[in-house]
Amino acid sequence: MTRRRAVITGLGTVNPLGLNVPTYWRALLASQSGIAPITLFDTTDFKVKFGGEVKKFDASGAMDTRDIRRSDRFTQFAIVAATEAVKDSGIDFAKEEAFRCGCIFGSGIGGLNELEDGAKTLAERGPSRLGPFLIPKMIANAASGNISIKFGLRGPNTTVATACSSAAHAIGDSLAAIRYGQADVMVTGGSEAAITPLGLGGFIACKALSERNDAPELASRPFDKNRDGFVLSEGAGVLVLEEYEHAKARGATIYGEVCGSGNTADAYHITAPHEDGLGAGEAMRVAMRDAGWNLNEVQYLNAHGTSTGLGDVAETKAVKSVFGDHAKKLMISSTKSMIGHLLGASGGVEAIACALSLRYGVLHPTINLQNQDIEAGCDLDYIPNVAREVRVKKLLSNSFGFGGHNCSLALGAV
Repeated sequence: MTRRRAVITGLGTVNPLGLNVPTYWRALLASQSGIAPITLFDTTDFKVKFGGEVKKFDASGAMDTRDIRRSDRFTQFAIVAATEAVKDSGIDFAKEEAFRCGCIFGSGIGGLNELEDGAKTLAERGPSRLGPFLIPKMIANAASGNISIKFGLRGPNTTVATACSSAAHAIGDSLAAIRYGQADVMVTGGSEAAITPLGLGGFIACKALSERNDAPELASRPFDKNRDGFVLSEGAGVLVLEEYEHAKARGATIYGEVCGSGNTADAYHITAPHEDGLGAGEAMRVAMRDAGWNLNEVQYLNAHGTSTGLGDVAETKAVKSVFGDHAKKLMISSTKSMIGHLLGASGGVEAIACALSLRYGVLHPTINLQNQDIEAGCDLDYIPNVAREVRVKKLLSNSFGFGGHNCSLALGAV
């Protein structure tokens, strides 16, 4: 039996570099940073005062006023990005079989804004003053549920919560839904809105964040010797995946194909990666095996690349262990150098960058890479500071999360 293929026909995003895909793409290629002082709340008492906010966000173009009031910020991001992706795909779900269309979506935390507001109301005014939409706004599956309601998607509908690998795992699960005949069209990706007092304070307490308050735009610097932690960001990245013959039949524009997915666990530590990147390396091997690729065929890797001391070294070790001599020929870059770390949404936003690279023949750089950490073994080609025009046909995109969750996606040209 011929294996069904899943191609990318629509893209949508809101993130620190822009409110839509074209703006995001232009900023990536221009080596711009979306990191700036936080404006969503007063950071006077916080050790870290900057992040990757979605600026000038307005959900009214995709949601009515009532639905906005009944949705947490992370769900609003998801709906706006999904609306762009569906429009970009040109698909009319009213003409599709509803039970053949679904949504698998990721979020590491879910409705943190609503959780904080609810806790404050409970403490100050008592349980009788809690709102009826506290739970529907807070739960992590609110995004996937509301996307399915908006577009009438009655097929597979689940939510993935694997920390910072959530969106990537959701894309991998959507590939499986199409490949094994459960659906013909899937809306997938991830959303996160964790720039809140509790979110920022919690990650500061973890000692995970950069403290470069004097120069926020320089704070996210993967593989650089002077990196000091990741930058907390927010946003959403959404893809429309479609069975190849279904997409061809309706004349859809195809950005690329999700060819394979690798899913492993470190089984090592709840926050730190395995020091040798064992789980990360195996995820890459599984993704290539799932795609039917030889490792020498892979030209580019979109790294997890968070700008943490342990993470960047472990990922580089994993790449070397998997690719051997070919690692020196790989082109690698970190989207997070410009947008920071969108936690559970990262894999979606980064998959969009990969899809655009496949289509347009340009690879975005790793910015702020001024002093490559050669001593720690970070000695590969990380495409420093300037975009590179090169046509690639096969690439990997890595996402790793707290809990030891690893996902690698294999994306290819069609």
